[in-house]
Amino acid sequence: MTKRRHLPALAATAALATAACTDDEAPASGDADRLAIDDFPRGETLYSTGTAWGPPGDFNPITPGQVTGLNGLGYEYLFLFDTQEQRLTPWLAESGEWTGAREYLLKLRPGVKWSDGQLFTADDVAFTLELGRVEGVPYGTVWDWLESVEATGDLELVFRFIEARHQEWDNFLYTNEIVPKHVYEAYTPEELLTGPLDEDPVVTGPYTVHSLDEGRIAWVKRDDWWATEALGLEVRPRFIVDLVTPGNADILNMLLDGRLDLANNFMPGVADFLSGDPALITYYDKPPFMAPVNTAMLIPNTTRKPLDDPEFRRAMAFAISPGQIVDAVYGGMVTEAHPTGLLPIWERYYDPEALGDDAFVFEPSRAVALLAEAGYADADGDGFVEDRDGEPFALQLIVPSGWTDWEAAAESIALDLADAGVNVTAVFVDAAEVDAARESGDFDLLINNYSRVTNSPWSHFRYLFELPVEASQRSGNFSRWEDEHAWELTQELSAVASEDPRYLEVVAELERIAVRDLPAIPIWYNGAWSQAANSVWTGWPTEESGGVYASFWDEMWGLGAVRMLCAIAPAE
Repeated sequence: MTKRRHLPALAATAALATAACTDDEAPASGDADRLAIDDFPRGETLYSTGTAWGPPGDFNPITPGQVTGLNGLGYEYLFLFDTQEQRLTPWLAESGEWTGAREYLLKLRPGVKWSDGQLFTADDVAFTLELGRVEGVPYGTVWDWLESVEATGDLELVFRFIEARHQEWDNFLYTNEIVPKHVYEAYTPEELLTGPLDEDPVVTGPYTVHSLDEGRIAWVKRDDWWATEALGLEVRPRFIVDLVTPGNADILNMLLDGRLDLANNFMPGVADFLSGDPALITYYDKPPFMAPVNTAMLIPNTTRKPLDDPEFRRAMAFAISPGQIVDAVYGGMVTEAHPTGLLPIWERYYDPEALGDDAFVFEPSRAVALLAEAGYADADGDGFVEDRDGEPFALQLIVPSGWTDWEAAAESIALDLADAGVNVTAVFVDAAEVDAARESGDFDLLINNYSRVTNSPWSHFRYLFELPVEASQRSGNFSRWEDEHAWELTQELSAVASEDPRYLEVVAELERIAVRDLPAIPIWYNGAWSQAANSVWTGWPTEESGGVYASFWDEMWGLGAVRMLCAIAPAE
């Protein structure tokens, strides 16, 4: 998921303690901006936490590390991806269709305005795409297969492609926010990549920034949000205050006593509070309680011995007990991952024949046998195997300190591997250090969960096999495994329409490669951590209601999290 950052507990706790709970009459809309954050009427304010573990980030939607809600509450997407229907639904766009083998026509909604009153037009969309030509912009790879974008009218654009990558283009449409040309054309490329930009961003979304400090950011509702007239949608909270999370210790009490409405934290034992008064709400009313939204995987650095050996990685896979993590670490709040790593949303693509004899399960004796067969032996009798050259080795498994669930999972993995004769130690370091190590390749082993719910299994295989390996890897292939054939297949998959018979064939072949070579070892499905209280707001999404997950994590906005804010209602 998005980065969780850390803040000294004293400052963050002070921020949580000052969260207002007044019951004054709501201010007039024109007075809302002048109302102090500590004076927000409790009945019109939604308090959330769990998405930021440090001071609010910057206001740059182009680079990672944005403040909570910047993309979703503020900037918006052309489409949303409906996880229930497995299809794109128009948002800022009114429609989109392929009008030729390599041509796509996009029509925008009329009447959408930026928060400064200017009209949203095709020029904004074209300008946002053109920003991708700036070296370093994360979505710039679209220009590897996009030839041109042309605004053919105020509300119409034509995209012409070098290669029509259907899956990848669909993914782009709901994961990249559109920015205002009349604001962003004043920024230099350096400012776009490194600058904090304006703390009062001009947006199309339902909220604008009210204020922020070290421990929270507050958003205030726009009364002229386009979707109210166009789609009959209206966000219910007048104010949203997202609080920095110093730790999970006091979150449960805050939910129960009405100081907090939504916690996107990992909170063990939440099942004990799903009944009573006030009752908490989770997506499911029974284990695993949380909807699975990404796959937690053990990432080996395949540029280092013996992790460069697929047979060694296979032995590791047999040595690790996902069930122990599911039960002992998470108390049944997550589920074991499929050997391919593909999420349950793609269960229809699981191919038993593709797995063949390569599928792995927790079987320590098999792990020991595989190590011996591959030439790894404990010649010196210290309980740990040496590499094939007879040299001893010790590996470190790093995870962010303070992420208590991942710390416990890492310790469980290290113990399992040690039992099989592989010398691994779990090490906890600052989250920023883990990010830096993951991107630079300066690690042995780590846990990562960037394979998420998307529109297509293509994104999972891109995460595993993306080439070329760069000095800094930011979005995938953190294991640095180089398989040209797998990457060619992944690129082919991105261009094949879902209804094409070839689509299933490519998915099955990629499954075979993923399970055979294990560039990453799937372990468990991480949940969309979401616990909501009913004391101030009700109508939270659940499996029964069919709503989108109640989550403020950045990647959830493209999945329609804003609809949650329109569906909830004040408690009586």
